[in-house]
Amino acid sequence: MNRLFWIVMLVIGAGLILLMMNDSAGRTFGIDNHDFSRLIWVGVLVAVIGASLVRSGRPLGDMARNFGVWAAIVLALIAGYQYRYELQDVASRVTAGLVPGSPLALGVDNGRATVTLDKADNGHFEARILVNGRPVRTVVDTGATSTVLTAEDAQAAGFNPAALSYTVDVSTANGMARAATVRTDQVAIGGIVRKDMPVMVAAPGMLEQSLLGMNFIGSLSGFDVRGDRMILRD
Repeated sequence: MNRLFWIVMLVIGAGLILLMMNDSAGRTFGIDNHDFSRLIWVGVLVAVIGASLVRSGRPLGDMARNFGVWAAIVLALIAGYQYRYELQDVASRVTAGLVPGSPLALGVDNGRATVTLDKADNGHFEARILVNGRPVRTVVDTGATSTVLTAEDAQAAGFNPAALSYTVDVSTANGMARAATVRTDQVAIGGIVRKDMPVMVAAPGMLEQSLLGMNFIGSLSGFDVRGDRMILRD
């Protein structure tokens, strides 16, 4: 074991020296330095695993099976990393089917976060947003000038509805309601985050479901509706 340790350290040390000497050239033995460094680590990993299998004293067939299992695990991890965005999209679609209002897909467009919403069974677009880190199920309402929380959602987000002054008239799908103005630490949906954003809190019993209004929607670079899907762009 001591001999193997010193051999591994010698290989790593020699590789590092070669990389430092050829840093300005960008290549070592005709191989790009980035690829050469990967080659060193892969070689060390294979040598350590191989030596461990040999020292175990197991039959060659068992060692081959063990090596195959480890190789399959490594390949699965590499594949998972390479397809992480596709897997995230699949997970988002599954979650959207299980949790109403969850984003159908998360992405990036020209360096800006995008969120795709699916139309709910009631014909409205719903969005599961985070207010001060707490999940709130909202209806996307482009006719509402402000985001409006129910008293229950506001309390879950850390506000005290009983201590608020409901002096503002707001128009909702159910008619006029009285509301109070509060300021959030953060409102987020997917990768789209707005800090220190004012929202309204409807008086208890005045609103059935929270609304995601134009003070949030209007802060986006754009949004559009394509059939049963709404795409929000940061």
